[in-house]
Order: sequence, then structure tokens, then C-alpha cells
Amino acid sequence: MVLAHYRLTVGQNESSGTDRINLVIIFGGQSAEHDVSCSTAAHVMKAVNPDRYTVTALGIDRTGQWHLAESAMAALDQGPDAIPAQLEASGRSVSSALALSAASASGATVVMPLLHGPLGEDGTVQGLLELLDVPYVGAGVLASAVGMDKALSKDVLARHGIAQPRYVAVRDSDISPSRLEQIAAELHYPIFVKPANMGSSVGVSKAQDVAELQGAANFAMTYDEWIVFEEAIVGREIEVAVLGSHRPQASVAGEIVPGHEFYDYEDKYLSDGAQLMIPAPLTEDQSSQVRQLAIEVFQALRGEGLARVDFFFEENGRGFLCNEVNTMPGFTPISMYPKLWMASGLNYSDLIDRLVDLARERHSRRRRNTVH
Repeated sequence: MVLAHYRLTVGQNESSGTDRINLVIIFGGQSAEHDVSCSTAAHVMKAVNPDRYTVTALGIDRTGQWHLAESAMAALDQGPDAIPAQLEASGRSVSSALALSAASASGATVVMPLLHGPLGEDGTVQGLLELLDVPYVGAGVLASAVGMDKALSKDVLARHGIAQPRYVAVRDSDISPSRLEQIAAELHYPIFVKPANMGSSVGVSKAQDVAELQGAANFAMTYDEWIVFEEAIVGREIEVAVLGSHRPQASVAGEIVPGHEFYDYEDKYLSDGAQLMIPAPLTEDQSSQVRQLAIEVFQALRGEGLARVDFFFEENGRGFLCNEVNTMPGFTPISMYPKLWMASGLNYSDLIDRLVDLARERHSRRRRNTVH
């Protein structure tokens, strides 16, 4: 019944623009998730409808320099099969603002900032696009910034009464042996330690004792000055994809059985060792509950366009606990977000169309509210 429902509803667009669009894909970036972004962008370029989009690819290298990725666009002209599995953020150097302005000056334009992690997914690039008055896919400045920061997003979700694992957020300057002892007494081992502003499990460790806790904190501090300490949950890992704006929709739920001790970077992007079960083996009531929770999380953070909401499921305990929100989930071939929507009746190419339509609708709505 769930799959039939989604096949009937996910195609209903809030904006049904069918004219040809300049689709500007931004990828790469300076974060530790640079390679994930390059892979995501390649997969999106393979799937775009050539009859609807003219694609411009802009790569940001690891130093922050922007490039017109001419080799990627040349490969696209030869057909999807010519596009490499991972794009290179290289080519003719360009000014970010001039490149985006030039693309938008030639007609209807939508930007897909396929950037993961800091300086891309955290509201920085979104702010640039707002200043340039260009429609873009995904969350706005506020939701991107809060969604990227695990400490702040957890505080917001707590304010909305959404159940989560117990956590403590600490700034690096406040981490000391005595503070770590307090954290261990409050959360109990094992404890997960995470940089607040990072994704794809980068910088995440699991500590079993005080020595490992100090080491994990030191490791996390190489990625961010805010560190999140979180109780380890014994439970199933459930993920839901959310799509929309005023009336967001939730996909069927999926379950991840990690190939390693936890669902780490290698599991997500390199080894394909994790087992993905779509739909997740949940009862109808459980499935309905977690999908509704995903929408509530999305709305609490003022999400737009898309997000993947991750939960732990304590079957004989607290039920569904929100782990984190990803406002720009990966689109690699083994990523959960597109797989969940494909299982819900929305294929990859149509998913891109839907995101583009949502970006244009949001831009039009925001212009009405900000320009008088």
C-alpha cells in the first residue's frame, strides 16, 4: 500500500516549469568530503535530461579556486557513458560570482550546489547564491547552517520535543581531562565522538575508555572546534528521504546493516559493504511513524527541497531516535537518498526534475517576500 501511494503522489510538482533550463552544477569544495561531491556530481550529470537542461559544471578545488569544468561538459556532449565515475574539480579558473552571473544571464537558471560538508553545505555557498538572486536546489542559508552543525541541530530538535540519543556538545577550548570525565559519567561508555560540522562519518570515532575518549576528541578537533559526544545506541539504523517545501513528502523507510562496527565513510562510499534493505522490515505503523517523524524533523529545521533524516530504532526501548539530518545527501550509485525515492516510485531523472522545480518555486516565493 505504501509504494502504491507514493507512485500516485510523488510526481505532483509545486512548480511545473517545462522550459529549457541552464542547470549549473557546483561540485568539489574544500571540505574532507571533496571526493564524495565529485562522485555525486558525476552521477547527477549522467542522469540529467538533455532535452530539458543545458549543463554548466563548476568545480571548486581543494584550495577554494573555482574552475569551469570543461572536460566534464565535453564528456557530457558525448553521452552519459563518457562521463567518468568521478569528476575533476579542474579546468579554466573563473570567478565564482562572474561564472554564476554569466550562466544566469543567458536564461532560466537553477544551480545545484552538490557540495558536502563545510564551505558548501553549511550555508556559505547558499548565501552567495542568495546575493546573486539565483534559484538553487536544497535548503536555504539558515537550514543549511543549522543542519550542518550537529550541536545546533540537536538543540533545535530537542526544543521541538523530538527524541534523540543523549549528547553533550563542547568547544575545543573547554575540553580537558576533568570535562571528559564528566561526559563519560553522564553518557557512559561506549561513546561516539563527532566533529559538529562534518558529514559522511568523517572524523567520527567510538570510544570505549578514557584514553580512547581523549584520542577521539583530539581526532574530531582536527575537523572542527565544536565536538559532539553522544551515547552509543544499540538499535537498528533507519533512514528516510524527504522531498518538498510547504507540503514535504517522505519516502519509504530504508534500513542499513553496516559492514563495519558503524556506518562509516568506507561503508558509505568505497566498499559497498553495508547491506541496504529498502523498504525497511518495519510494521505498517512503525513505517508510518518514522516517515512522519522525518517530516517533523525537516520542518523543525526549516528544510527546503531535500534532506535525508537518519534514525536509530530501539525496538524494545525508546523507539525511533533522530540521529542526524543531511541537507545535501549524496547521489552516488550506492547512496540511500535516490535509492529510497526509486523504491517509492520516483526515478532518478524525475527526482532531479522535481528538485529543480522546487528550487524555482522557492525562488519565486522568496522574491515576493523580500522585494517590494
